[in-house]
Amino acid sequence: MTTTQSSLSTVPDPIDVRSLRAVMDGRWQAVREDVRARMGERRMHPDPEWSMAEHRAKVGEHMRKLAESGRASLGFVERYGGRDDIGGSVTSIEMLGYGDLSLMVKAGVQWGLFGGAVQALGTERHYDRYLREIMDYRLPGCFAMTETGHGSNVQALETTATYDPDSGEFVVHTPTPSARKDYIGNAARDGRVAVVFAQLVTPGGRHGVHALVVPIRDADGRPCPGVEISDCGVKAGLNGVDNGRLSFDRVRVPREALLNRYGDVDADGSYHSPIENESRRFFTMLGTLVRGRVSVAGAASSAAHVALTIAVRYGLTRRQFAAPGAEEETVVLDYLAHQRRLLPRLATSYALHFAQQRLVEMLHEVQSGGTGDETAQRELETRAAGLKAVSTWHATGTIQACREACGGAGYLAENRIVQLKADTDVFTTFEGDNTVLLQLVAKALLTNYRDHVGDLDTLGMIRFVVENIADTVAERTSARALAQRLRDPDLEDPEWHRSLLEDREEHLLAGLARRLRRAGEADADPFAVFNAAQDHLLTAAKAHVDRFVLDAFDRTVDACADPGVAGLLGRVRALHVLALVEADRAWYLEHGRLTATQSKQVLGMVNQLCAQLRPHARTLVDGFGIPEAWLDAPIARD
Repeated sequence: MTTTQSSLSTVPDPIDVRSLRAVMDGRWQAVREDVRARMGERRMHPDPEWSMAEHRAKVGEHMRKLAESGRASLGFVERYGGRDDIGGSVTSIEMLGYGDLSLMVKAGVQWGLFGGAVQALGTERHYDRYLREIMDYRLPGCFAMTETGHGSNVQALETTATYDPDSGEFVVHTPTPSARKDYIGNAARDGRVAVVFAQLVTPGGRHGVHALVVPIRDADGRPCPGVEISDCGVKAGLNGVDNGRLSFDRVRVPREALLNRYGDVDADGSYHSPIENESRRFFTMLGTLVRGRVSVAGAASSAAHVALTIAVRYGLTRRQFAAPGAEEETVVLDYLAHQRRLLPRLATSYALHFAQQRLVEMLHEVQSGGTGDETAQRELETRAAGLKAVSTWHATGTIQACREACGGAGYLAENRIVQLKADTDVFTTFEGDNTVLLQLVAKALLTNYRDHVGDLDTLGMIRFVVENIADTVAERTSARALAQRLRDPDLEDPEWHRSLLEDREEHLLAGLARRLRRAGEADADPFAVFNAAQDHLLTAAKAHVDRFVLDAFDRTVDACADPGVAGLLGRVRALHVLALVEADRAWYLEHGRLTATQSKQVLGMVNQLCAQLRPHARTLVDGFGIPEAWLDAPIARD
């Protein structure tokens, strides 16, 4: 990396907040500014005293206003009234996370998941029929994938879509109670159609999971014949989203209802696909739907930004206890303990924001390029899975830390933090359970076979890992580790910070490969070996995400033209990295990457960086650019 050597120099004061905000807004600054200008003066977040029905009605009203604004068309194809701006579309959804997260989720379901599935999995006949009505919200829809019995394991969905050649129709059916579509956004109240994921069956056999457009309500809002709809009811949060359950009793839809980009059925029941291998076809289909996962990561970060802004502002006004001889009590953010609660999390929020910007750029490039680059697609999926997991866990921890930092005031609903806590709690498990997602990241790191992802069972995957990367990675890691131990590090050196994260990632990956080597032994149980290494698997994946996040941070600092902002970001970067190292000091000590003295110095350096960033805390939260009307917490007012 080319991180400037002056990145840890003294930070000038004052910092130009407009320059900082421009860096934070990134490539889609115009989209962010447009959202602020059009909606920034309107209260967006829910009133704590609204009933579920009132909240749903208010979100429905805002959905119509979003459709009228034209922003909902950003991510759709231009020839049907869209603007071919996938990155702008995701950025606009991310901005809604500063307001009402129920609105963010409902908009994501309508225009990201439902509309995105029609666009990504359908063809011209579906575009002609549906896209314009999806964009202008004349056709509210659902994304019906999750089942009561199957959430993460999508390949094992039980709902069936059986083709009847005599009628030219598919028969969509829920064969068991566990096959019921569960927790489906837009289903309980507003949805008129659903993209239903089901096992496709023809006279020639089963062809794996495909998607069909299935009507669920008529023009008067009544369930269609054979469709049973129920309401999930009151949830811990996100009650502006009408989550529901769907069951199908031999519901017939025309053959053309099949979203047929990756698999089609002729009138006589013959099945054909441009991707012959069923597993590869399945993963290709799911890979096109990665936009929802990217959006959740961004919205989680937005929620953390709101909580941090409220907590930092309150910490700059709230006073407790007086120093000896002082006439007034001390501002709580002047206490080191309070700084440590908030400022390392603020630094990590900046780091994750820059990683999110890079992820959105990757998404835009992959899905707009039309190149079909499978390597880029797999990298995008890996990055999206990892960042979604880390960002949502960070949001959960950060919002809780902010609640505690605000004391009893943080527990009042009017100050928003408890609502943020309730609304984001589910983010760790929807759009992919975080633990499962990190396993996907680790498997992607361990394997480099991509085109064969569907061809290998667990034993085959493990053997491939052992044969192809274990020795190479181990040798490279050993060399790096030796060089690291011989160094006399400068704790302020950005390259030393980088080497710590890189070495940890490489060592964990090599160790994991060595553990999986045992699966190749004659008397080994491959699944047992793999299962016993899951803790290692998750740790290696997290280390990889940490390094990706740092790459994005360095990329941002290197591109920053304002010396003052670059200097400030250099300090923020250092606090982020050293807080990660501090949290994993046991590992670094156990593996000889830090001496006991250096480990203690890391603690001191984190304290020092907190003190240096304390005068810039307000500037850093102002850099998020959250409209004042959207904050609307009494304890955050000047």
